[in-house]
Amino acid sequence: MEYRGLQLDPFQQQAIEHVDADRSVLVSAPTGTGKTLIADYIVEKALTENKEVIYTAPIKALSNQKYRDYTRLYGYDKVGLITGDNVINRDAPLRIMTTEILRNMLLGGEELPHLSHVIIDEIHFLDDIERGTVWEELLIYLPARVKILGLSATLANIQEFSDWLSYVRGEEVPTVVENTRHVPLSIYMANRDAGICDIDRYKFMHERWLKLAKRAAIDAERAAPAGGGGRGRGRGRGRGGSSSTGSGRLRLPGQRETRHYELIQMLGANFQPILYFAFSRKMCEQFSRELGRKAPDEGFTNADEKALIKARIDQFDLEFVKVMTTDQENMYLKGIACHHAGLHVGLKAFVEDLYERKLIKVLYCTSTFALGINMPARTTCFQALRKYDGRGVVPLTVRQFMQKAGRAGRRGIDDVGYVVILEEFWDFERDADAIQSYISGDHEKVRSAFNLSFNSVVNLLDRHSGEMDQIRDIIDKSFLTFSYRQAAAEEERKLTHIADSLKKDGWDPRDPAAGTPPRHLMARAKKFRKLGRHQERTDDKVWGDFNEKAKLLQDIGYLDENLEFNAGAKVLRHLQIEEIFSTELVLSGILDEQTPALIFGAICSMSNSFSRAVNIRVRPRGLEGKLSKDIRVIRFGEPVRKTEYAIGHQVTFTPEMIHFGVEWFEGRSLQEMLLAIESPTDISGDLVSAFRRAKDLCQQLKRVYEEDPYMSEKLKTILKTVSRDEVEVVD
Repeated sequence: MEYRGLQLDPFQQQAIEHVDADRSVLVSAPTGTGKTLIADYIVEKALTENKEVIYTAPIKALSNQKYRDYTRLYGYDKVGLITGDNVINRDAPLRIMTTEILRNMLLGGEELPHLSHVIIDEIHFLDDIERGTVWEELLIYLPARVKILGLSATLANIQEFSDWLSYVRGEEVPTVVENTRHVPLSIYMANRDAGICDIDRYKFMHERWLKLAKRAAIDAERAAPAGGGGRGRGRGRGRGGSSSTGSGRLRLPGQRETRHYELIQMLGANFQPILYFAFSRKMCEQFSRELGRKAPDEGFTNADEKALIKARIDQFDLEFVKVMTTDQENMYLKGIACHHAGLHVGLKAFVEDLYERKLIKVLYCTSTFALGINMPARTTCFQALRKYDGRGVVPLTVRQFMQKAGRAGRRGIDDVGYVVILEEFWDFERDADAIQSYISGDHEKVRSAFNLSFNSVVNLLDRHSGEMDQIRDIIDKSFLTFSYRQAAAEEERKLTHIADSLKKDGWDPRDPAAGTPPRHLMARAKKFRKLGRHQERTDDKVWGDFNEKAKLLQDIGYLDENLEFNAGAKVLRHLQIEEIFSTELVLSGILDEQTPALIFGAICSMSNSFSRAVNIRVRPRGLEGKLSKDIRVIRFGEPVRKTEYAIGHQVTFTPEMIHFGVEWFEGRSLQEMLLAIESPTDISGDLVSAFRRAKDLCQQLKRVYEEDPYMSEKLKTILKTVSRDEVEVVD
């Protein structure tokens, strides 16, 4: 079977056959194998049949890319884009949007009568702690007549996921699985001493290094003055020996870490283009500048490529005056760049354009570059395998690793994709298990992160007019409830097995008159009771969570005793960011009397928090100071504190952000603002994220105030004014 002149792979053909038979389908296949071709087939089919199709993506950057791709194919009239930042052609037959937007449309009761398919890219985001609930709600609320195409590179428990979807939708949802990549991956380890080698060679060299390092540590300990403290006897023992550096990790005398540019030099031109993953925006910026200085004068591009890059730079400078620096221009001419969420929107599009045209040879990037954006490389490099996940520094999951590693190997160009992990010998014992799991490719299972927000509770009550049976039916359809019940069924089988074995041995645990079990059966009896108690605690857990939150909303006066809506619930229906705090801010009336600049500043104070290491040299004064005091009263008011305690999550309130929000509204640049901040790390991306989050909350507030022309106009002004430079996402 062919499509668009391409011979389809068996898994693509199988998925398309399900589509033609009017079935929903889940597709799991490695990155770069052509999953999106199935989505393209659905889009073309729907448009040909005068039907509608929606393409959802987890991040705005991917939504924007799909919008550009499809407008090139079908023109602007047939394609729409709906994100928190922009609405283009909302009634188009093909609409690209973030998952939250579609979920909100369904919660708002939109009928979507002509919708034939919803394509859900990166469907495994269902287990994302912060956003996974949205994926579940979308899949539950979507009418059964609308077919689903779920795409993922990493659905290890795809059959369980399919069983749940089949239960929710009342029809079988088949699965299509492809495990083979068109361009196989070769994973290598690297450091200054090992060079670039496979895992077996690396292990051999590590063992040799370990013996030398232990001997050096013992010699250093013997040479230390007796009772000298510091790095001498009694200190420095850690992980198998004493440390010659005092860091708790063995290291040979004089041994230093491998620099990123040394790895690039080791790889050479034959491994380019290279995607180099670093886990902070600051690191991406720093590394790209360092490589620009360390690379040969001509860099990695030839004369013809430099001419093409220079022409594109001149074009950029006409469109974005004084945005690109001389250092950046020189870096780009050498074929070096960086890409991250905090980069100026124009520069981000510029870098993506050069990369697509094969003019960037080394690109330093953060994790977002791995999420669905179709920009493969010959080689992907990892600066580290551990990342801060919001709670602590932990190894990358197999899914996270493969999402990035899978960018290596360009179909039709490369015979193999190279993955290179920069791993120092002294870190290997810590990382060995994780590395082995990456090589074996044993993906983690997708687990439900379903967590009913207060916004979800009031919307369920609103949509179903307080009919608890209907609401219970929705909650019972969650993947979390499904998983609990699957686990409960398994536990019931275990309980029955233990009970039968105990009864056979002369004591029936389910007989109230059985009394105390004999001593030789005591261990099994305890296991039976423990399993039984656990089963009781998990039964109806999600439904219990709904009722607890509804009761709390009654306690703070948002719902009356009959679950009818008071003012608080009516506002809360529209707010999903800092739900109760935002609602209380609206109910207080404080925002009504503020200028647009101060409104944005107030919202920014709820959108970001700084670490203790960050020193802010400005404090809210004058009108900003008064506003800060008023918001503080709300933040520590009873409704916010009660709900904060109930969910075990602290609300965000950073008074200093009022000043930065006002400055951004008034046109100050990010660079000017950073002069007022002392930080050991680059926090420009944190500011950009805060402004974008505040902009999203403004969008939600616009719905709250839609019948108030005075406030609506202010919010429209805010949204238009703050959508500039780094904060503007659509490019």
